[in-house]
Amino acid sequence: MEIRSDNKFITFIKRFGLYILGGFVILAIIISAIVAGVMANKNNPSTEVTTEPISFSLPMNDASIIKDFSDTNLQFNETLNKYEAHLSVDLTSEDPTVMAIADGTVTDVSYKYLTGYTVTITHSDGFVSVYSSLDENVDVKEGDSVKKGAKIGSISTSAAGEASYGDHLDLTIYLNNEEVDPNNYLSLQEK
Repeated sequence: MEIRSDNKFITFIKRFGLYILGGFVILAIIISAIVAGVMANKNNPSTEVTTEPISFSLPMNDASIIKDFSDTNLQFNETLNKYEAHLSVDLTSEDPTVMAIADGTVTDVSYKYLTGYTVTITHSDGFVSVYSSLDENVDVKEGDSVKKGAKIGSISTSAAGEASYGDHLDLTIYLNNEEVDPNNYLSLQEK
């Protein structure tokens, strides 16, 4: 009498193999659905935090341009008696008040002989505004948060490099550490 021994593994696979295969297929579908859901949420703009784009206002009331921005044509500086690129806009007004062009944080208040008393404000979206030739009685200090339109100082002749222009504001705007034309962001020509 011969005793027949069946391979238990083969018997198990024959009996439950279809169920095991079905389980792997269901597991693969679940994992695929989870991965697809995560990727969809990552690429869906409605789930991302959105901020409003920065908006600017004029730095002075009823200002007129003394000297406009020019990065390609040299302009004559009467005070220094030389031609130079002018990477800012010089403004003057009967109202000497200088205001922040956008919300931001004051990151520097300083004095240099050629540029005078200067306030630097860092804004969102890579913008920085620099207000030079201010009166020595600046209204803000480093670290202050300012709102668009808040008074930061008054115009003066403190910038020795442009003293012949009289009381004025020298406004420079940086975007990602490069000087940009303020006319592209402020309605200076449409006052």
